[in-house]
Amino acid sequence: MRAEPQRKKKKVNPKKEQAARDRLKKRIRRLEKASQELIPIEDFFTPVKFLDKARQRPQAEPSFEEDERRALLMKKWSLFKKQEYEMEREAIQSMLKAQQEALQELQLESPELHAEAIKRDPSLFPFEKEGPAYTPPIPNYQPPEGKYNDITKVYTQMEFKR
Repeated sequence: MRAEPQRKKKKVNPKKEQAARDRLKKRIRRLEKASQELIPIEDFFTPVKFLDKARQRPQAEPSFEEDERRALLMKKWSLFKKQEYEMEREAIQSMLKAQQEALQELQLESPELHAEAIKRDPSLFPFEKEGPAYTPPIPNYQPPEGKYNDITKVYTQMEFKR
């Protein structure tokens, strides 16, 4: 009931389709022939007009009141950071103390559960440590190159002639 009538299929002219493919191939060949000019990175070059000494601003000396205000602000900031650190340290210590008390209670209740509770879970923090090697390093050793994905962006200028 609600279906739309089917649209007529357009007849594709094979000559037009072949001509479009040929134009595309010709354009690709032209792009391959064009000389690849690299785009210069403008961040590495300082314009000469910016090197003029007359354009530089004089160093502004802050007033005595501004120096005092900044010093007071730094003192307040350091006091705030110290209090923040101490609160965090106290919270961690209280959690560790509660954990130790819970483990002691578990030891009294069930030694098997206590043994399972204190066992290290390797999947929680995957950590492996290697100590010092027992042999000295091999002189002039060239390690093999590993596989990596090169994601360096390459900019090229393309010329389109019509």
